Amino acid sequence: MTQTFHIVGLTGSLRKASMNKTLLKNAALFLPENFTYTYADLGDLPLYNQDLEEDLPESVKQFAELCSSADGILISTPEYNGLITGVLKNALDWVSRKNIGAPLGTKPVAIMGATTGPGGTARAQTNLRQLLFALDMDSVNRPELKLSQAHMKFDDEGRLSDFGTLQVLQQLVDKFVQKVEKSKA
Repeated sequence: MTQTFHIVGLTGSLRKASMNKTLLKNAALFLPENFTYTYADLGDLPLYNQDLEEDLPESVKQFAELCSSADGILISTPEYNGLITGVLKNALDWVSRKNIGAPLGTKPVAIMGATTGPGGTARAQTNLRQLLFALDMDSVNRPELKLSQAHMKFDDEGRLSDFGTLQVLQQLVDKFVQKVEKSKA
C-alpha cells in the first residue's frame, strides 16, 4: 500500500485574488497523487496574545490541529516593506507555542513568494528563513523561487504561464517531496 502525505499551504496575504495563494495552487499541482493539499486560511486568527493561551480561541485550535496533521508545509509569502506580512508572522507565532505542541517543529517546509515588483520577495524570504530556523523547521534551501512581476506570469485562469518559473517550481516541489518522504521513512 502506498503511503499518503498531507501538505498544508500558508500565505501571508488575505487578498481574495492573492498571487501567492495562486502560486501555492500551482505548486500543489506538482505534488504526487499520494499527497493531499489543504490551504490554511489565516484570516480568522486573532492577534497573538499570551493571555489567550489559557483558553485558546477556536480558530487557533483548528489551525494548530491542521498544522499537526501536516507532513509538510508550503509557504508562499508576499513582501511588505522588506519583510513577511504580519498575518504570516502572527500565524507562525501562534503555532510556535509549546503549550500548543509546537506542531511545526522539525517538519519539512518549502518557501516561495510572488510580487508585482522587481525584487521577487528576496528580503521577505530571508526574513522567513530566520523565523523557520527559530521554529526548528527543515527547510528546502535550493532552488529559491522569488517570482517578480508575477502579475504578468499567470494566465486568466491562474495558471503559471512562465516556462522558466514552472521549471524552478517543479524542482522546488520535487525537493520538498523528497524531504517529506524521507522524514516519514
